[in-house]
Order: sequence, then structure tokens, then C-alpha cells
Amino acid sequence: MVEQRSSSTGRVKILDRTSGALVSTFLSISGLNTGSEQGLLGLAFDPDYANNGYFFVNYTQNSRTFVTRYQRSNLNPQLADPGSAQVVFSISQPFSNHNGGWIAFGPDGYLYIAMGDGGSAGDPANRAQNLNDLLGKMLRIDVGSLPYSIPVGNPFGDEIWSYGLRNPWRPSFDRSSGDLWIADVGQNSWEEVNFQPASSSGGTNWGWRCYEGNNPFNTSGCPSPSTLEFPIWEYSRGGSPFRCSVTGGYVYRGSAIPSLDGTYFFADYCSDQIWSLKYDGTTLSEFTERTGELAPTVGSIDSISSFGEDYFGELYICDIGGEIYKVISN
Repeated sequence: MVEQRSSSTGRVKILDRTSGALVSTFLSISGLNTGSEQGLLGLAFDPDYANNGYFFVNYTQNSRTFVTRYQRSNLNPQLADPGSAQVVFSISQPFSNHNGGWIAFGPDGYLYIAMGDGGSAGDPANRAQNLNDLLGKMLRIDVGSLPYSIPVGNPFGDEIWSYGLRNPWRPSFDRSSGDLWIADVGQNSWEEVNFQPASSSGGTNWGWRCYEGNNPFNTSGCPSPSTLEFPIWEYSRGGSPFRCSVTGGYVYRGSAIPSLDGTYFFADYCSDQIWSLKYDGTTLSEFTERTGELAPTVGSIDSISSFGEDYFGELYICDIGGEIYKVISN
């Protein structure tokens, strides 16, 4: 479990999967930025973690995003070795919001890094559309050895895999198909969910700041809409309950609820609504609001900040109050 921060310290904790009890604080990182969208934001285990013990974290410190590699302790596998830290990648953050923060290894073995557009509002420097700027992008790097290298197949010959993102919040790979899902937080009116098939060769332009969802936002100097990839789902901000910010989730691939196989879950941070849908790359189906049926018997799910997926493909919901709920069958 990744804890964004307590004061200026972020932590990775190991919890007992059955009882939820704390087993150990695996890693602590102090001196983090304390803006509302900053702190310890991402965690990814090396595909060969069982053998090499490497894992990667994404955090904001000194107004920069850092992706740093650590190694688990040789003495205790439930602890990280704090002295093993090696910075892999860093970039300056001009504002305290839209820092992205998600990292994950794709089915190709490369590390993907979701970068927000740098913050403020409306992408004032037009970073997301600028291929000479790494903000507002999905990056892909090879961390098989350090310093990292650029994968041969990257579409622009640098770290950029795709571009035109505002603040991708909790993307995910479908562990079965390898497809990439990107929930991207909107500006004023629309929240969106994007889909990139595992067969993609990258280079996708997701459209921000030209478009917010399927709707024009600031099209000055923008390419033709025919060159953009539009979301497979959008929903409007506002309303009742008040919706404000999409939180991406996962495609369910667990075994406990077979009827949900292939179902993508996502939510809204402000309204606490939870939805699901299926998408096969062509057709969207089975859109369902799940809020009522996922209401817990103890406590309440408020301000959904992330979803989680365990080793077995079972799903969890995390809220800003520090609660974690498991999705189970009734």
C-alpha cells in the first residue's frame, strides 16, 4: 500500500491481505512536497522482483518529480534497503498540481510513467501538445540497466510514448490483454477514460489542450481532429451528486467473481460514484453504476483516490481518509 504522505513523509506499507493489519512499513521517504496533489504517488515492482528485489517509486520533492529505484533488504524481505536509492528519472514541476505520479511496467517489460501537464489551469504553456516537453505525456523507458535507455520502438526517439494528457490519474494495464487504460482528469466540464490496445505502436495524441473529452477546449494551433484519439467514455462535471475528478481503476481479472471478468472499474473523487463498463477495442457495453451495491457494511467510501489490484487480480478501493475496501461477491 502506498501512503501519499503524513506531513512530508510518504510510506509504503505491507498489510495482511486477510485482516488488513499492518505487517511492516516497507519504505519511508521524507522531505516530500505537501501540495494536495503531491507526495509519494506511485509504486512499481520490477518484473523480476522475486529475484532482483528492485522496485520503483514516483514522488515529488523540491518541486520535481523523481522516479527512484530501491531494492528490498537482504536481511528482511518485508523491508526496503533505504541506502539502495538510485534516482532513475527526474523533471521539474512548475506548479503543485497535475504531477501525474502513476508508474507501472507494461507487458513489454518497459517502465511507463504518467506525467501531468505541469499544472495551473488550461495548460498555459501548451506543454501537453509540445513534443519537446515531457510534461503532459505518457513516457516509456527501459530500466533493465541504469542509467535508463530509450526503447527502440518509441515513436519519437525519446522518452515519449503518447501525448496530449492533462493529468492522467491512476492508469492501468489489463493484466490479461495488455491493453492500457488512461483516466484523464478534465478542466471545467468533462472527465474522460481513454483506451490504448496492447497492439499500439505509440505516438497517440490524446487531444489535451485542444479538446476536453470530445469537446473543443482551446483549438488554437491544434492539429486536425482526425489525427487525435478521443476517449471511449466521458462524463460531465458538476451535477448532483457533484462530480469533479475521475479516478481510474482496473479491469477485473480475479477468480472470485467470474461474471465480472473483463469489466473495467472507475470512479469520481467528489461524488464517490463508482462505475464499470466493458470495451473490446470496438464496442463499449454493460455500463453500470456500482455505487449502491459497493456500499460497505462498515464505514463509508468517501473521496476515492485510487483502486488497487492484488496478486490474484482481486480489486480494492482506496479513499482519501486512508480506508481500503475489497470488492467481494455478495
